[in-house]
This record gives sequence, structure tokens and C-alpha cells, in this order.
Amino acid sequence: MQTNTTPPYSSLVAVGDSFTEGMSDLLPDGTYRGWADLLAGRMAAHTPGFRYANLAVRGKLIGQIVEEQVPVAAAMGADVITLVGGLNDTLRPKCDMGRVRALLTEAVETLAPACKQLVLMRSPARQGPVQARFRPRMEELFACVDDLAARHGALVVDLYGAPSLSDPRLWDVDRLHLSAEGHRRVAEAVWQGLGHDPEDTEWRTPMPATLPPGWLLRRAEDARFARRYLLPWIGRRLTGRSSGDGLPPKRPDLLPYEPPTA
Repeated sequence: MQTNTTPPYSSLVAVGDSFTEGMSDLLPDGTYRGWADLLAGRMAAHTPGFRYANLAVRGKLIGQIVEEQVPVAAAMGADVITLVGGLNDTLRPKCDMGRVRALLTEAVETLAPACKQLVLMRSPARQGPVQARFRPRMEELFACVDDLAARHGALVVDLYGAPSLSDPRLWDVDRLHLSAEGHRRVAEAVWQGLGHDPEDTEWRTPMPATLPPGWLLRRAEDARFARRYLLPWIGRRLTGRSSGDGLPPKRPDLLPYEPPTA
């Protein structure tokens, strides 16, 4: 039997956007759980008095993350800080990648000295035309992540390179956010990245193949997706609004964590 010799971490602060907030891992009470909550729950089970804060807010761009979340996270003095941001920027029709890289650099330079372990990620990407269209920007962002991690001693969790997480079946019907199973696999990836013994050695393994839905069902799903998600998303872009406007951080204070009952 393996024995986990990883030094226990006593606190975690998560920084980012909807991916870190936990959309679309929906709980019965209407709130979102997500990979960061799952990770915090595991860490809390191993460390009495474990504290957790989640500053993420859906829709945030990297500039907003740097301005609103990074200074707060740095001041908390947590053992582990996770930072995932910039992907929302790459999905905008007009994106200044030089500015995105500079802001991400500013965030890492602020957070790395403020914790024992900074965790960065190469975010997962769903198979499909959106990924194909924006792949060059995404890979430029991830190259910046790799470079910053090497320079500042951060851990990089490679979700983009995991075959399982590109499977559309691990994504919600909005095609932008992971399902509950997708978030569970991300939590496992970060857990292992922090040096803990695996609870699931197969998180990277793709799901078993199934027959794809028929043409008529796919067209009906495309129409429903466009009506419920794509058109509202385009409307927010055109009017300069965000799905996170006016929303507070998910868990703004670094407090002892007790996982919710699913």
C-alpha cells in the first residue's frame, strides 16, 4: 500500500472565472460545486482545520481577475493558490494577446511569493469548431503559462492535453462548462499534481465509445444550444455585459471548510 508522504497543506485559495467557480456542477440547492470545492473537500479530510476561499466569479477577464481577485488572494497567506484565467479573453472576437500575457505575468509575480505552492493550468477544451477556431490563441496562452511556471516554481496541471476532457460528453449542454464528472476529473488531476496518492489513476482515460446521436437529434440540439446559450452570449458581448456582473466571489473569506452534502 502506498503511503502519502506529501506535507499537508492547511489552506487553499482559488482564483479565476466560471471554470473555478464550478459551473456547471450543479448541486440540489441550485449552487455550483466544481473542482475547487471537491479539491478543498479532499484536502480538508486530511488536514483538521483546513481553510478554503474561492474568489472566482463567472465571466471574468484576466484584467478583472488581476484587479479584483489577485491582491485579495495574495493577502490571505494561503499555502496553495490556484490561478486559472485568460481563456475568456481568448474567446473574444478582438483579443490583445500581448496584454493578456502581461496581465497573467503580473498575476503570477504577485501570487507566487505569497504562497507555498502556486498552481496554474492548461485549461481543458471541448472538441468542436470553437476549439478549432481559437486554438492558436489558447495555445499561446498555455505557452505563457508554461514559461511563467518554469520561472516562478509554479505547478502546471495539463488538462488541455488530457484526452478524456476533450470529450463533449464531459461538458454541459452550454458547451462552455464541464459537467460534474468533468469537474471530478479536474479535482483528481490537481490532487495528484500536488503530490497526493491517486484516488483515480484513470482520470485521463477517455470514456468508452458510444454511437453518436442521429442527424435530426444533433440539429435539434444545435438549435436549442443556439437559442438558450449562444445568442445570449453574443448579446452580452455586443453590449459589453458579463454573466458575472454584480455577483460576489463564491467564497470570499478564508475559513474552515466543510463540504456541502451533494
